[in-house]
Amino acid sequence: MAEGAETASAYASAGVDIAAGDRAVALMKEHVARAGRPEVVSDSSGFAGLFRLDAAKKYRSPLLAASTDGVGTKATIAQRCDRHDTLGRDLVGMVVDDLVVSGAEPLFMTDYIACGKVVPERIADLVAGIAEGCRLAGCALVGGETAEHPGTMRSDEYDLAGAGTGIVEEDEVLGPHRVRTGDAVIAMASSGLHSNGYSLVRRIIDEAGMRLDARVPELGAELGEELLRPTRIYAGDCLALAAETEVHAFSHITGGGLAANLARSLPEDHDAVVDRSTWTPPAVFPFIAERGSVPQADMEAAFNMGVGMTAVVPAASAEAALAVLAERGVPAWKAGSVVAGTGQARLEGAHT
Repeated sequence: MAEGAETASAYASAGVDIAAGDRAVALMKEHVARAGRPEVVSDSSGFAGLFRLDAAKKYRSPLLAASTDGVGTKATIAQRCDRHDTLGRDLVGMVVDDLVVSGAEPLFMTDYIACGKVVPERIADLVAGIAEGCRLAGCALVGGETAEHPGTMRSDEYDLAGAGTGIVEEDEVLGPHRVRTGDAVIAMASSGLHSNGYSLVRRIIDEAGMRLDARVPELGAELGEELLRPTRIYAGDCLALAAETEVHAFSHITGGGLAANLARSLPEDHDAVVDRSTWTPPAVFPFIAERGSVPQADMEAAFNMGVGMTAVVPAASAEAALAVLAERGVPAWKAGSVVAGTGQARLEGAHT
C-alpha cells in the first residue's frame, strides 16, 4: 500500500473521511459558479480566492469594509429538521447587511463550515444556500473551508460562519455623523426571526414539548418551516436606495433588537422616536411571546419584531425612499423621526 493510502486509512480510522470531503467539493462547484462577479479570478491551486480590484478604479478614495458573522443556534433547528438549504442565505444576510450599513457595496464572501462528519449532500445544500444568498446580494463567493471535527461534534452537528468584504467611497460613508433633527426613520420589514434569539426560541419550544413538524394554525406553516424561514437580504435594496435618494444612515436590526441597533446609527445628541402602531409584527413573534410568557421588553431585546433594517433619510426624501423600496418589492413604512436627545432610540405606542 502506498504511503498516501496508509495515511488516508489512518485518518479515516480517526473519523475523517477525505473522500467524502472531495465529493462535497465536487457537489458544491455548480452552486459556487452561480455566485460570481466579473472580477473573480480563478486560482488553480484552490488555496485562496482571487478578486480583481477593478471596482476600486471608479473611486477617488476607496475604503474596504469587512464583516464576519454566523447563524448562531438557528443551525440546531436545521439539524433537527434535517433541512440545510436555507441557512446559507441567513449567513450571507448577516454579513452583507452589516457591510451595507456603512454604504459599502459587498464584493465577495468566504465561508467556513465545521461539522462532526462530512455528508457531501448536506454540505452541498449549505453551500448552495450561501451561493444563492451571494447572488441575491450581488457579491461573489470566492472560497471557503469545510472541516471535519470527529470526537468534538456529533456526526449530524455543524456550524457555519462567513466573512465578507465591501467597498465604499470615503466621503460617502453613511452613519451617525450625517443624521439631522427631523429626519425620517424608514422601517423595512423582516421575513421573520432572521437569525437572532434562537436560544430563547429553542428553550420555549423544548419546555412546551412542541414538535418541529407540527403544523401551527396561527403561523400557517409547520413550526420548523417557520423557524427556518430565510433572512431577508437588504444589501442590494439599500444600495439602490442610497443611489436614488438621500440616505443618512442604515441600521441592521439583529441581536439586541430595534432600539439597540437603531441607536448605533444616531449621534449622541439625537434620539429616534419610533411608533409601534405603524406596523403589526408577523405572527411568529406573538406566538413566541404567548407560548413562552415572554414580556414585551424581553421580546424587543431579543428579536427584530418585524423590522430587519432601517434607513434614516431627510424628511423630504421619505416618500421617494418608500417608492424605491416598493418598486423593489420591499415592504417598508415611515416608522418614526429623529429629534434632539441623548443618542437613544425610543419605542412608543402599541403595535396594531
